[in-house]
Amino acid sequence: QVQLAESGGGLVQPGGSLRLTCAASGSFFIINDMGWYRQAPGKQRELVAAVVSDGSTNYTDSVKGRFTISRDYAKKTVSLQMNSLKPEDTAVYYCNVQIRLSLGAPPYNYWGQGTQVTVSS
Repeated sequence: QVQLAESGGGLVQPGGSLRLTCAASGSFFIINDMGWYRQAPGKQRELVAAVVSDGSTNYTDSVKGRFTISRDYAKKTVSLQMNSLKPEDTAVYYCNVQIRLSLGAPPYNYWGQGTQVTVSS
């Protein structure tokens, strides 16, 4: 019913940039919040950035000023522009989208398959 397709991960040197994009497809009523999480080896998954339905955004402190999240309502995509990348940003990044399948239905969280981001010289 709902599919999330992620793209844009890879290997980059410290100080470099990457852009992640997640596209939602399928049959559903509406998308509420969209965001990106990450999970480094041996650590818990953490919220990196989110953009809610009214367009407001929030970021974890460690990425403020370096990462920018944006969404395209028409294309049903959410992107994460990552600049000034650091080795500690290395992780698997997961797209998270909150979707209502029909009018009046409760929101449900969907996850992308994850994309590896490695920051190393």
